[in-house]
Amino acid sequence: MGCWCLSLRVSVRFFTNLREITNKREEKLEFPEGSKVTIDRVLKVLAQSYGKPFVEYVYNSKTGSVQAFLQFLVNGQSAATLKGLETELKDGDVLAILPPVSGG
Repeated sequence: MGCWCLSLRVSVRFFTNLREITNKREEKLEFPEGSKVTIDRVLKVLAQSYGKPFVEYVYNSKTGSVQAFLQFLVNGQSAATLKGLETELKDGDVLAILPPVSGG
């Protein structure tokens, strides 16, 4: 006997180009409680919402994989040190999608 009202909420923070593409600093996404929510799944949901400009920025057009220059932070920790795009997100997590960091 499940309650449809239970959900897993994740916040996604956008910077630079993605902020322009989405016209938002942050997006709150909801998923059914108990579902497996990975960074990859969040990106696919956002790609459906924002269409071609988002897809062209985030995904490599030749390989279909996520651009290597993007960095993902889950609650401030690099996803690269976790499970990359397969990192599972929990209720209340904040995913930040960071653009390339230019050295100087």
